[in-house]
Amino acid sequence: MPVGSYSYSEGLELLVETGAISNADTLKDWLIQELKFGSFPIDGAILCRAYHALESNNWDQLTYWNHWWSAARETHELRQQSWKMGHSLIRLLRSLDPTMKPWLDHLEQPANWTIVFGAAAAHWNIDLQGTLLAYGQSWASNLIGAGVKLIPLGQTAGQQILLELLPTIVTMSDRAMVMPDTELCSCSWGLALASSQHEQQTVRLFQS
Repeated sequence: MPVGSYSYSEGLELLVETGAISNADTLKDWLIQELKFGSFPIDGAILCRAYHALESNNWDQLTYWNHWWSAARETHELRQQSWKMGHSLIRLLRSLDPTMKPWLDHLEQPANWTIVFGAAAAHWNIDLQGTLLAYGQSWASNLIGAGVKLIPLGQTAGQQILLELLPTIVTMSDRAMVMPDTELCSCSWGLALASSQHEQQTVRLFQS
């Protein structure tokens, strides 16, 4: 979807500059850790909550989880990324499907990308598990694309990394579907440090 995701590296640009990520193996390891212990499991769990809120026309819950996810973002940069992509997705959805207008009007702004993505899937009756897998593959593809440009890597190496990430994406998507509110936590301090330092780089290819 044309929502500007290609503009963000989520801290990868800083990690490549400092040498923490320097080849296909270190990029894959970083992404696997993010999938297992970083923000991705929470992303998926919040997506599920937005999906169920839209299914039941529970606007209060949709608003609650939108505010919750805004407050939980690790850095200003990651929050702005989520809001900007959410705004772009809302504009796209309004033009594609006017029947979405009632719930889009109920969703308080700024709206997070994850919230809008999950609610749109519910509106179109797309299977939740399939939605999570698509979300995970989209996230991984975007960051692999950033790594291919930054390290740099060949396109074949990038596709190989994506293939090797798929089992972890499936496992963490399944976990997100059953994650209770009491487990909405992550260990993403590495992401937070990389993201917060990214804006201080002298030369940047990516916004965040």
